[in-house]
Amino acid sequence: MSDQRPILTTRQGHPVRDNQSTRTVGERGPATLENYQFIEKITHFDRERIPERVVHARGAGAHGYFEAYGKIGDEPASKYTRARVLTEAGVRTPTFVRFSTVAGAKESPETERDPRGFAVKFKTVDGNWDLVGNNLKVFFIRDAIKFPDMIHAFKPDPVTNRQEPWRFFDFVAQHPESIHMVTHLKSPWGIPANYREMEGSGVNTYKLVNDKGEAVLCKFHFEPKLGVRNLTSAQASEIQAKDVGHATRDLYDNITAGNFPEWEFCVQIMPDGPNDHLSFDPLDDTKLWPVEDFPLLPVGRLVLDRVPDNFFAEVEQSAFGTGVLVDGIDFSDDKMLQGRTLSYSDTQRYRVGANYLQLPINAPQPGVKVYSNQRDGQMTYSVDGTGPNRHINYEPSTLAQGLREADKPAHEYHQPVEGKLGRYQTSRTEDDYTQAGVRYRSFQDWERDELISNLVGDMKQCPEPIQLRMVWHFWHADEDYGRRVAEGAGIDLQKALALPPLPGRAAPGKRLHAETYTDGTQAHRVAAE
Repeated sequence: MSDQRPILTTRQGHPVRDNQSTRTVGERGPATLENYQFIEKITHFDRERIPERVVHARGAGAHGYFEAYGKIGDEPASKYTRARVLTEAGVRTPTFVRFSTVAGAKESPETERDPRGFAVKFKTVDGNWDLVGNNLKVFFIRDAIKFPDMIHAFKPDPVTNRQEPWRFFDFVAQHPESIHMVTHLKSPWGIPANYREMEGSGVNTYKLVNDKGEAVLCKFHFEPKLGVRNLTSAQASEIQAKDVGHATRDLYDNITAGNFPEWEFCVQIMPDGPNDHLSFDPLDDTKLWPVEDFPLLPVGRLVLDRVPDNFFAEVEQSAFGTGVLVDGIDFSDDKMLQGRTLSYSDTQRYRVGANYLQLPINAPQPGVKVYSNQRDGQMTYSVDGTGPNRHINYEPSTLAQGLREADKPAHEYHQPVEGKLGRYQTSRTEDDYTQAGVRYRSFQDWERDELISNLVGDMKQCPEPIQLRMVWHFWHADEDYGRRVAEGAGIDLQKALALPPLPGRAAPGKRLHAETYTDGTQAHRVAAE
């Protein structure tokens, strides 16, 4: 039968022939600036709420400091990075941290089952560094072009204004890489007890660069000194009946009482490059780097010791962006990171204003003077520093009386890039189910019971096609996992297992040929033809 559904288009009326992948140079990137379809999609998404954040609307924040150990694990931090914030032992860098839920509105309960945002603004001597992450160390998707679709599926129905499980799982069912995150989220780890007893993670893959211009891949993590504590659905409901802002209350009350929460800041390190010996791509944010192979190496400590003086001025107007890095910390080709880097700062300029970086909460520390040729715009209330001649707001100048470029480092990092421009699938997909199964088996019995109970309740609210495909996914992650969900929700397990793999996707436990476009063709075959 022919498909009579309308064709997806851009707002310009152009038919969208591929809504699954951004255009990249080779399978692993980097992405290119001419990704017009993605840019139109994500920048419109950034403006879908006025003035509340589209995501991470419900939040709380606190001030504190980061103190580096001067080492990464047992080795000098300078071996891996020239970032002073990580290499200078004992220096206390002012920080502001904003915690949040993702999908809920500004006044939504803090007991919701939802990832928690964990965004840190380090006000370093070299300018700001923003590390914008979550409490869970993986994510639902690995290509930023799918982010608006994902959030639309998780947000309330546009007709009924209700969050519906079938919409969530309808999206997830088409993305096997999401099963890992779903396994985390639907377990007790989806409802942290509070912000003080919660992990944080940068989620994306970054690079550290040293004075020699050498780079390594890395992931950033915050480990709470109090340990991790989560809630069951029943415990969360009991708290919510009395207090919808319990986590904010807990954070503020404890800091005010002098019980300053503390996290150890750690990194995982991997050699730069594709690391083809691994069964997963280290740039894939739906995957963990196993700690037995890539241990958590302590770098410093994060302490929160002061509550905001004004919620709106500091927590609401705080603005973070994944592109805000300091020298010695660099981007990887992680497709989610590259997409977020455009989207986050674009969102802040829309939500807070073109001059959001002039607000005290977002500006660099007082010791870092800002000199730029950026001028005017709505709500300008100061003028950035200039050169000797205030008439010259451009660079370069023959008169040499304006601003000048900073000295270049002795050794810059130059990443080799080679590949055909196109829209690619991720080929290393065998761990889409493996890591979800490992996570399922790692839970304590009560955590597994809670996970199954939550999923059973959701599955009962989904149409049969979604039920069958989700049980198929769970079973391929772990047979006990799929069987228990099927039995609990009254789903025919054998009917689910008779489903074929998703069209165009690798079978569970398998990988695609390297350099496979989203239409299923392979780059090297196209070249040969």
